[in-house]
Amino acid sequence: MTTTTLEAERADLLAELAIARTALINTTRGLTDEQAGLRPTVSALNLAGLVKHVAAMEERWLRFVVEGPSAMSFDLPDGVTWADIEAGTAREVPQWLIDHQNGFRLLPSETLAGVLARYADVAAHTEKIIADVPDLSATHPVPDAPWKPGEVYSVRRVLLHVIAETTQHAGHADILRESIDGQRAT
Repeated sequence: MTTTTLEAERADLLAELAIARTALINTTRGLTDEQAGLRPTVSALNLAGLVKHVAAMEERWLRFVVEGPSAMSFDLPDGVTWADIEAGTAREVPQWLIDHQNGFRLLPSETLAGVLARYADVAAHTEKIIADVPDLSATHPVPDAPWKPGEVYSVRRVLLHVIAETTQHAGHADILRESIDGQRAT
């Protein structure tokens, strides 16, 4: 792949990610913190939590690009199995799972403006990492977890995954926003 082709691919992937981010962010436009934390459907999802989750997911996957599998740890406490976690019967819940669950909520100490500012910081950091990565084909093994056994991701695949996740959650966010006040982001 020529340098020009590689740079064009980087630009295309980052442009698509920017479109997905904008779709997600637009669902929060004009909302109060209280509205952004509402759960207007039977789901536990809320707009601020979706933005927090997507920011954390993007940050984690881009750390994976730089650091490899050590950037993503899904260690379980001694004596706890994945089956215990999935069944909700674990005697001890790992901190990473508690953090993941809190990532879907607007906590009392948080504001929508703060969540959006953090997401903007994550986006800027992602763009810097991708600009500095010499090869989008570089790979790392994905850490062991029941949902990704033995997989290997390239930088390119990580970006495609982040784009897909962001787009999926932007769709969820559209439904939530329309449920809150009838407004549509798109």
